[in-house]
Amino acid sequence: MSTPQLLDCLERETGPNPTRAVIWLHGLGADGYDFFPIVPELDLTGVPPTRFVFPHANVQPVSINAGMAMRAWYDILVSDIGRQEDEEGIRKSEQLIRALLQREQDRGIESHHIVLAGFSQGCAMTLHTGLRYDRPLAGLIGLSGYLPLADTLEAERHEANLKTLIFMAHGTEDPIVPLSRGYESQQRLEKAGYNVEWRTYGMQHSVCQEEIRDVSRFLRKVLT
Repeated sequence: MSTPQLLDCLERETGPNPTRAVIWLHGLGADGYDFFPIVPELDLTGVPPTRFVFPHANVQPVSINAGMAMRAWYDILVSDIGRQEDEEGIRKSEQLIRALLQREQDRGIESHHIVLAGFSQGCAMTLHTGLRYDRPLAGLIGLSGYLPLADTLEAERHEANLKTLIFMAHGTEDPIVPLSRGYESQQRLEKAGYNVEWRTYGMQHSVCQEEIRDVSRFLRKVLT
């Protein structure tokens, strides 16, 4: 298989010569700028210098948006998320994310000091890629999303990340990715033996200050 071209990314470092990294994947129709401003709010006091990487997904037509082209990790074919999935698109983006993980290691950051995080579609890609990755990661953060291609996980997951800590959170009023979809994914992961911290917040398909504080706490735990 040919090496995928690296995605364009924004980067933000909390200090010189970082030894930790967080790769943060945006949601459908957004880009790397979406979560770029969050870094100072995370208060990583006590954590070694950390590089945050915010990639821009490629632009592609999205079926449920009348074929309109936008940044997306994969196509959304029907409004009932999970009923019909773009497996080819998910697996193509998996390779792009693996390339980003490898680049951080090539730059001197060990895999077990890298967190993969994402919102919505980015959450889906975080869970899909991280649980199949063949080197241990520091942690996985999935916000307002779900586990895609769930029926393939048992056969494809890698033992390297069986013990990796996972933080999942969801808005109780989410009209885009229903809370039930996120909860179902969390339950499935727990039954598969994963250590999942699950949090809900009284919000829609968004991020709130309480959630940012919880993400900050999780990052300090897994990156320190």
